[in-house]
Amino acid sequence: MSGAGWAEAFLEMMAVERASARNTLTAYGKDLVDAQAFLGARGRDLAVASAEDIESYFAALSDRGLSPATAARRRAAVRQFYRFVLGEGWRTDDPSRRVEAPKRGRPLPKVLSRAEVDAIIASAGHRDGTQGLRLGCMVELAYASGLRISELTALPLAVLARDPAYLIVKGKGGKERLAPLNAAARAAVKAYLEVRKGFLPKGDAANPWLFPSRGKGGRLTPRRFAQLLDEAAADAGIDPARVSPHVLRHAFATHLLEGGADLRVVQKLLGHADIATTQIYTHVAGDRLAEVVATKHPLAKKS
Repeated sequence: MSGAGWAEAFLEMMAVERASARNTLTAYGKDLVDAQAFLGARGRDLAVASAEDIESYFAALSDRGLSPATAARRRAAVRQFYRFVLGEGWRTDDPSRRVEAPKRGRPLPKVLSRAEVDAIIASAGHRDGTQGLRLGCMVELAYASGLRISELTALPLAVLARDPAYLIVKGKGGKERLAPLNAAARAAVKAYLEVRKGFLPKGDAANPWLFPSRGKGGRLTPRRFAQLLDEAAADAGIDPARVSPHVLRHAFATHLLEGGADLRVVQKLLGHADIATTQIYTHVAGDRLAEVVATKHPLAKKS
């Protein structure tokens, strides 16, 4: 099958399995045609493109005067296309994911600004119908409470049925912690619960999960949420390579520290056993922390 045939199969999967919006399908179709045209000029094809070919295409997007949103979406379309191809077994490699050289030391977490998180939340909520309400709810919960993806997808319906102000989450090692819910997250949960029954597996009205699914496990998988989050990021004009469920957790911690939150409090909210794990966020939020010291320290006030 040619690259064009693979692209057609990919778009069909997006429409049937992921229930992608018509605008998303149209945009991704144009993006893959654009990539195919670029590769065709080099005598290549989506089916046989090398990592160097895709790297050249991604670099060319930045040199063509495209808007950041369009360039990000085209990269996202190509990346998701090759994930699909890899999953189908049509290729044994993913040319859109070039392996980077190992980095020394502990890498800093990827950072999203508050405006970027807001844009992703808005993009998620604007998806068609019930899909948008569910995805918007998941993003709001992840960002409001710093939940791990495994914790988010394993939430039972019972813990949110009565509109609580916080969750009791069982994290790593079976340890429980409190996870707060802000007004936006509670409103998103309330809106989603009104349409939740539309996601229930047939004949499974007693499904216990907050985010049920018709899949084998009976609940939405972390991988599926990551895929939906990629689409929302691309629609918001943000490179999906910078976004993941765990990056939302990073944003939760970083933005708390930027707002002046105590490091020990952030440690408890994240469920870190060792504060050294939490301290990595002080590097990310360094400018804000330096400002806090300069304005709040007693000696700074005297000077």
